[in-house]
Order: sequence, then C-alpha cells, then structure tokens
Amino acid sequence: MSDPLTTQVIAAIARVKRIPAEQVKPESSFEELGIDSLDGMNILFELENDFDINVPDAQAKSLRSVREVVDGVRTLIAEKQRATGTSN
Repeated sequence: MSDPLTTQVIAAIARVKRIPAEQVKPESSFEELGIDSLDGMNILFELENDFDINVPDAQAKSLRSVREVVDGVRTLIAEKQRATGTSN
C-alpha cells in the first residue's frame, strides 16, 4: 500500500509515459520504465505543477528511480512548508 504522495507521483509518471499506473512501482528504475531525458523533464514539469514546487536542475539530473522522485518531492514539499510556515 502506497502513501498518497507516492500514489500521486506514480500517477504523474504513468500519465506522461501513457502507461497503466499499475506498471509503475516505487522500486522501478527509469531505465526499466523506458523513461528518457525528455520524459524525465515532462514528469518533472508535471510534478512541479501538481505539487507547486520547483525541482532544482542539479537534483533533477540525479533522479534515476521512482523512489528517488518520491523522496525528492517529499523533501521539496517539506522545505516549502517550513519556508512558508504551513503544515499541509
């Protein structure tokens, strides 16, 4: 069972790749999913819009798996919440 954030990230990846969300697992690598650099950029744009965050280029280039994306988004959301003083 995935947490809501993981579910949202998986849904975004599935939308961009046009594959069923069931094929995207937290442990999937981008290579296994056939995600190239263009797909990766589109996924990041999707996630930036979904979560109202900004993924730094250096961080974006280091992402290689679904788990890394989920962890990165979780960190950016937490940083944004700390910066704005919100808890949701």
